[in-house]
Amino acid sequence: QVQLAESGGGLAQPGTSLRLSCAASTNIFNDYVMGWYRQAPGKQRELVATISSGGTTNYGEPVKGRFTISRDNAKNMVYLQMSSLKPEDTAVYFCTAQIFPFTTWGRGTQVTVSS
Repeated sequence: QVQLAESGGGLAQPGTSLRLSCAASTNIFNDYVMGWYRQAPGKQRELVATISSGGTTNYGEPVKGRFTISRDNAKNMVYLQMSSLKPEDTAVYFCTAQIFPFTTWGRGTQVTVSS
């Protein structure tokens, strides 16, 4: 079973950038659709972005044009480059690994956007 470890969260000012990383412990990384979800206090968990092994991406509406997901299949890594951060981006960000119908979740990393 894949294990996921997120890193790179923290405090950022509005308008700045932050990059999240997720390391996946698995021998079949290429078989997974990797993704990022987030959950803000008092809100439901929502899609941030997903990326297939071949690089096809999908983004949630609130982050389109500001966030970029990428993966390095040789290193078993997935990244989330976040730009033009807004206070409403404040949330716990979770890395996911999906092989239908199963989804594995990381423990999450806190991102706080505040001046």
